[in-house]
Amino acid sequence: MKNYTPKEIVAELDKYIVGQKEAKKSVAVALRNRYRRSLLPEDFKEEVTPKNILMVGPTGVGKTEIARRMAKLVEAPFVKVEATKFTEVGYVGRDVDSMVRDLVEAAVRMVKEEKLKAVTEKAKKLAEERLIDYLLGKKKKQPKNPFEMIFNYPSSERTEEPDNVDSYKREEIRQRLRSGELDNHMVEIEVTDTTPPMLEMYTNLGAEELNITLQDMFSDLLPKRKKLRKVTVAEAKKILETEEAQNLIDMDEVIEEAVKRAENDGIIFIDEIDKIASTGYSAGPDVSREGVQRDLLPIIEGCTVMTKYGPVKTDHILFIAAGAFNVAKVSDLIPELQGRFPIRVNLKPLTKEDFVRILKEPKNALTKQYQELLRTEGVEIKYTEEAIETIAEVAYLINQQSEDIGARRLHTVMEKLFEDLSFHAPELSGQEIVITADYVKEQLKDSLNKYEVNKYIL
Repeated sequence: MKNYTPKEIVAELDKYIVGQKEAKKSVAVALRNRYRRSLLPEDFKEEVTPKNILMVGPTGVGKTEIARRMAKLVEAPFVKVEATKFTEVGYVGRDVDSMVRDLVEAAVRMVKEEKLKAVTEKAKKLAEERLIDYLLGKKKKQPKNPFEMIFNYPSSERTEEPDNVDSYKREEIRQRLRSGELDNHMVEIEVTDTTPPMLEMYTNLGAEELNITLQDMFSDLLPKRKKLRKVTVAEAKKILETEEAQNLIDMDEVIEEAVKRAENDGIIFIDEIDKIASTGYSAGPDVSREGVQRDLLPIIEGCTVMTKYGPVKTDHILFIAAGAFNVAKVSDLIPELQGRFPIRVNLKPLTKEDFVRILKEPKNALTKQYQELLRTEGVEIKYTEEAIETIAEVAYLINQQSEDIGARRLHTVMEKLFEDLSFHAPELSGQEIVITADYVKEQLKDSLNKYEVNKYIL
């Protein structure tokens, strides 16, 4: 986990998320405490558990984005799950243990990517040597022994060395490869067949995790199958580099590190937690909702979950839950679950001024995204200050007059605003278009009229 001070974490989050200082401060402290815990003596480290966070606020104000950005910032395994996808044990649906399995999968992917990057240069050299062999005509003979044909046993007689191949010839091909001269040349290479075994046909029986585990087990037992592919040299480079990189990393080491990282640095974001709150009725879906809450308790408090990579302890995984709580209240959650989230943060609804800042300040602001998209067509987009103010005002008004969906409303408004420009962009190549307040009002007048009328419809 990267070492950032709380102020540095908030500063990084400010680049992408406008406002919500309280929420940013809470997650920054939670992340810093994880770093502090890593410096503690081993005997005391186990006693320090993360303080889980409950974010309460309307949709589209940045709850999910704060959690996702902070996980990316410190390079921690992160998984986002919807509370509504889970069902009580005994009902048809996903069980809560699957969120931990998903987290471990994310950790394995993360560690594997890091290991692959570390061996990239070595893999390129090995792939280059293999590719030169193929270009020089080295081929494998078919094994004469039937057991070799079935199980792909290595044989000392299977490699045929071409005659009159010297280092000068290899060096000549190497130079041509590196210069790109042979990129469009076709070559036949032998690659590992990644087609899943026939067991894939039976993965739809309901026990998804069990079937996937069985597939992995059988694929490890069976030998790797090989097949011939005819591709261009440029494509062969990528295929062989990937294969060589996979061969250079130790998957047992990857899994061991991934499990450790998931247990100590993992973050699970549980969205829509208010949808499993019981609203006071004792029949119907409320029974299952309360059951899901009870099933979540041991996971969040700390237990051991079996995964295909072995047992994983959840004691030090950081859980961040979020919900709008516009129908149910936080107090509608069972008391035990409320107690598992000691830090409670209220996120504020977005104002018109917030919309203006969202359109101008973040690194990935929508205004910048549309500029870059249309620049690919040769169209240069400029905005006046009044235009940005008008866009923000329109988004804010529509939120007030209909459902308040927060910053997501800007996506709807901006897409409508640029619909005509995006359609005609190929014919406008080389031009500069200035988005003014009048242009915004003209393009969005239908949307505004519709929501004005909606006020008078019962």
